[in-house]
Amino acid sequence: MKVLVVYTHHNPASFTHAILEQVTQGLEDGGHDYKVSDLNAIGFDPVFRPQDSVQFAHESVPEELLEEMNPAEAIMELAGGPIRRMMAKRWLRDKSLSEIVKAIGEHKPKDVVEQQALVAEAEGLIFIAPVFWMGFPAMLKGWLERVFAYGFAYTLTPEGWKGNLDGRVPLLTQEKGLIITPTFFTEGEYDKGWREAMDTILCDWGLEMAGVKQADHVFFYAVLAVGDEARRAYLEEAYRLGKDF
Repeated sequence: MKVLVVYTHHNPASFTHAILEQVTQGLEDGGHDYKVSDLNAIGFDPVFRPQDSVQFAHESVPEELLEEMNPAEAIMELAGGPIRRMMAKRWLRDKSLSEIVKAIGEHKPKDVVEQQALVAEAEGLIFIAPVFWMGFPAMLKGWLERVFAYGFAYTLTPEGWKGNLDGRVPLLTQEKGLIITPTFFTEGEYDKGWREAMDTILCDWGLEMAGVKQADHVFFYAVLAVGDEARRAYLEEAYRLGKDF
């Protein structure tokens, strides 16, 4: 299986990185074809900036909303100096709304395009990151916001644009997604409802609602508090998860 491993941790000597090494070794030994996107190493920008809004220049957006967005004005604002603005104004002449929208949608940020290409060629996705504030670290959260973009990971029907969740149309096609998160707190603390809350957001919403057919989440609890034997067991399990993926 072709697998994309999306990884983030600020410390390359962390236990989370050791988990990454075991997972990828397992993938290799299991005969999988894998690539790693190490978000910290590549300096991925997790901030959703104005240029990321081009994802909503999409043919599925209701025309009345597109008109409200005023894409012609957006092109003029993005054009830059006076000469470029003059050229943009000339280009906009006699262009239909659909032509303008299509042109804007083709100008996605380069880093997003690169990551989307990796996702598109993968049959399975693995995410490895520590738990920050009962969710993903900002680096990975921002990756999801920018890469799992409208028109790539999902679209909305007109009913969806009215706020109805049934109008969300998934576009991803991966067979399997796996989230692996080392935690600071114990399994007993996660038994109080935190695990289910995280799974609802990360697995059900983040992956399956985008089209991933099956999403699983493995927690390695209290990695700083457990002993060496428990940590070795975690690493053995990480290897197995990769090999059996």
